[in-house]
Amino acid sequence: MRRIAIVGAGQSGALLARALLRRHYDVTLVTDRTADQVRSGPVMSSQCMFDSALTIERELDADQWAKTCPRIERVAVSVGSQVSFAADLEHYAQSVDQRVKCAAWIDEFAAAGGKLVIRAASIADLEELAYSHDLVIVSTGKGDLGRLFAPDREKSPFDRPQRALALAYVRGLGPHPDGADLSLNIAPGVGEYFVLPALTTSGPCHVMVFEGIPHGPMDRWDDVRSPEQHLQRAKEILAEHFPREFARCADIELTDDKGILRGRFTPTVRHPVATLPSGAPVLGMADAVVLNDPVTGQGSNNAVQAAGVYFDAIVGRDSQLFDPRWMQQTFDKFWRGWGQWSVSWTNTLLRPIQPHVLSVFEHAQQIPGVAAAIVEAFNDPRTTHNWWYDATEATRFLAAKEQAASSRFDNRDLRRALGQYATGVTVVTSRAPDGRKIGVTANSFTSVSMDPPLVLWCPAKKAPSLPDLISATHFAVNILAADQHDLSRQFSTPAEDKFAGVATSEGCGGVPLIDNAVARFQCRTVQRVDAGDHVIFLGEVESYDAPGGEPLVFHSGAYRLASRHPEFP
Repeated sequence: MRRIAIVGAGQSGALLARALLRRHYDVTLVTDRTADQVRSGPVMSSQCMFDSALTIERELDADQWAKTCPRIERVAVSVGSQVSFAADLEHYAQSVDQRVKCAAWIDEFAAAGGKLVIRAASIADLEELAYSHDLVIVSTGKGDLGRLFAPDREKSPFDRPQRALALAYVRGLGPHPDGADLSLNIAPGVGEYFVLPALTTSGPCHVMVFEGIPHGPMDRWDDVRSPEQHLQRAKEILAEHFPREFARCADIELTDDKGILRGRFTPTVRHPVATLPSGAPVLGMADAVVLNDPVTGQGSNNAVQAAGVYFDAIVGRDSQLFDPRWMQQTFDKFWRGWGQWSVSWTNTLLRPIQPHVLSVFEHAQQIPGVAAAIVEAFNDPRTTHNWWYDATEATRFLAAKEQAASSRFDNRDLRRALGQYATGVTVVTSRAPDGRKIGVTANSFTSVSMDPPLVLWCPAKKAPSLPDLISATHFAVNILAADQHDLSRQFSTPAEDKFAGVATSEGCGGVPLIDNAVARFQCRTVQRVDAGDHVIFLGEVESYDAPGGEPLVFHSGAYRLASRHPEFP
């Protein structure tokens, strides 16, 4: 039995430890507080779990508060006094106080036979764990452990805190004037305030989060000495800078004296592999190596995404060593598929709003599709590429949304309806004229004819790889296996090298073929047909192989597993 040690029992550490234990790993979880101490201690964060993260918790059978935690279904955004809009999330979000969630997970872990060690871990403790375990993961950056992982300067643009942070858990908050559950309020040059419903130790509440630019008019917390003063200061800041939100606060009170938090930190990305004095490697996870500002509410989502990637990588490792190369590859998979987009999007909101982004905000007031796209970025920051970062792409994005607004169908609802048709998931690969490997995730794949053997797939006209696909003579359709869902995400996300860390071989016309796919079809392009906002590629199959296995399935916006119908053994 493989032995795994995890240091830190927060959102990522406790979740991963619990999941691995349920898969019969020998797991040691080291934390500096008991579950009761967590439950009765101070709040730790302003977590908001969007559907992309909740889905991972559900897959790991860890989403236990769906029925008791308030749902976040509508999000409002305001910028100064000139811009205000709201839109519904495609799927609800929820916020569970980590004093509730992590304490419950720690209790479950111990009750299920996991080894729970209550200790503030030191470097010496890591040495001991590394000697007796196959893998040590550090998911806390406290004390000396925070200096164990060196900053990655290329990924860390800031050298000082970008916000003075404060939060308060309260009861009695009035309804939002636009009917929103979560509201983000931006005061340019001053800071941000967002508020959301949550579940805390005493029941439903709201979390008020203040993000003041350092030394600015919202950076006014250093002289606060008591919970009462903290709440009073919160009201003063709201009255001065966010009067619409202040109007909701006539009857608020703290949920408990420990329901407050203040501080500041520098957003930092660190190298994920550290070497102990003995030479043993350890792997960092979540906040220990990717410390994100909470302005976009992505911290807990990053933690869950990391735990999900690490879990899959560990389970798929079989009996091989957890060496530094594997550790770096595991982190890279999380970074390429999620972390880089979450960090980039968050970091842009810490800087002055760019003119093209302000234009997008302004258009969101008149075009529901624009508002929906901004709101959905909280659930999946990857969807902001590239209209959030590039003025030309922003113009194209707005034009497309404006055109969609005049359509006879609601695009979001039509997409939801079409999503009821379950499909497999493929990665279509090709080779550009200059030799570069091309790869894109697609589920628009189908067989057309047996004689001759023809298949088709449909890339979007706006796809950056379309010119290279048109220039290529061949393409391959790689049907992904159930355990290759990370590749689906990797090839659907822009990157300098989508093939990084992906095992491939070479097929017809130099086309890369993805190893371990359940089937691969090597095709020669015989026809292309213009079809609305997509292009139909018709290919004749020149070669194929189909080793089989459990396929990856996509249905209703989520990855699924195929299973045999119980009535047809």
